[in-house]
Amino acid sequence: MKNKKLNLVHLLGIACVFMAICSCKSVEKTRGQRLPNIIIINMDDLGYGDIGAYGSTTISTPNMDRLAHGGIRFTNGYATSSTCTPSRYGLLTGVYPWRNSDAKILAGNAALLIDSSQQTLPKMLQNAGYQTGIVGKWHLGLGDGDVEWNKTIRLGPNQVGFKESFIMAATQDRVPTVYIKNGDVVGLDKNDPIEVNYKQNYEGQPTGLKNPELLKMKWFHGHNQSIINGISRIGFMRGGEKARWVDEDMSDIFLTQAQSFVRAHKSSPFFLYYAMQQPHVPRTPHPRYIGKTTMGPRGDVIAEADDAIGSLIKTLEDEDLLENTLIIFTSDNGPVVNDGYSDESVEKLGNHRPSGPLRGGKYSLYEAGFRVPFICYWKGKIDPNVSDAIVCQIDLLASLARLTGQNAENTDSQDFLKTFMGKHDQGRDELILEATSRTILRAGDWVMIPPYPGLAVNKNVNIELGNSTVYQLYNLKKDLGEQHNLAELEPKKLNEMKARYEKLRNAP
Repeated sequence: MKNKKLNLVHLLGIACVFMAICSCKSVEKTRGQRLPNIIIINMDDLGYGDIGAYGSTTISTPNMDRLAHGGIRFTNGYATSSTCTPSRYGLLTGVYPWRNSDAKILAGNAALLIDSSQQTLPKMLQNAGYQTGIVGKWHLGLGDGDVEWNKTIRLGPNQVGFKESFIMAATQDRVPTVYIKNGDVVGLDKNDPIEVNYKQNYEGQPTGLKNPELLKMKWFHGHNQSIINGISRIGFMRGGEKARWVDEDMSDIFLTQAQSFVRAHKSSPFFLYYAMQQPHVPRTPHPRYIGKTTMGPRGDVIAEADDAIGSLIKTLEDEDLLENTLIIFTSDNGPVVNDGYSDESVEKLGNHRPSGPLRGGKYSLYEAGFRVPFICYWKGKIDPNVSDAIVCQIDLLASLARLTGQNAENTDSQDFLKTFMGKHDQGRDELILEATSRTILRAGDWVMIPPYPGLAVNKNVNIELGNSTVYQLYNLKKDLGEQHNLAELEPKKLNEMKARYEKLRNAP
């Protein structure tokens, strides 16, 4: 009886999928049609202007461009935040990160940010019958705040909906510098236990601050603590020598894991969250990519990432899966060039503009902080096009729930499946965006930035933060670069935006 119930649920799920897909594109209903595979490729600090399809003429990105030219390229696609942890929280939960006061850039030993009882994108898809997996950057916390790295970590990706996980705990520039597979550190020698501390160093352990002679990459600001693989990091670490990663191999390691996941689950619908580490610091291209571009390590790792994406697409083609796989390509936030290491990325930038025509960048309240490459590709199902609809990563939860016959309740996520499928030009009417606990409103063609205290420019990274003592109001249709503050000239529009902002911020 139990099996019959399960079969009935599965059949009902497939029927819902047919209804959702048919509302976007007429397809032939045939027996044996299965749920589409879903892959989200989330880059790390990739800017709006970093790839060819969005205007770059200085970095060759043929595989990213292939997705853009073969699918829907959104010109108004947004992350929820201009920094990584809150952005990733919004993508996976469908909830504005500013609603969670702990959704800030986390240390490598921080507690799990997502409540294990909370609805998430992988949980929803798992309920629809998907095999779910994450490969790459996590940075949403692990454990309860007192992580024991030498035992199975019981709170992490596997407890919020991912059946399989192969991750780094936080970022490439933070300790611990080890891979974690389904809660266990890969290659750990129990006789050489890992210790991690973000407050004080361990006796006898070299640091970038005191031992610069041991470095192969010089730190510029902030990244001067434990030295791993010749690179000083944020935080202190001792032990786990055999388990430590080699930075230059990271792209290949993550790609191999992503390909293995696809091949292992080719006979059933799968969801893969491929959270790539490029072009976040430290930028460590494999030797075969050094000099691939004229822009030093930052350009080289973007080229490396592009090749990895091409290899993943080739795997889908080889396994006859590409025509039944929805690929969503995006970035967690806007770009930054110098973010802690002296890697010549500034000196070799040339005429390249990582933010394209936008103002600001990572950490910023201006458009380049949140507006990112956003592409939906599904061969044979999505017709190539460009859309100006306002869409956001938090809307993937509700939209993919619609696609798979599920429900997305008690979130900020909205259903824009038809828009993501290129069959409708409707997007969001309004959107709250966040940058390090500061929030702004995007509504229609307008953006309103409330007054915030603080520095106007982060001098370490040379990015305008958007802080000001006065309200800022910009018409993005006429002034995409946000050069003309219309707050005094348009008092009626400003008051309207203020009212909408307060209503949204105070809504449950």
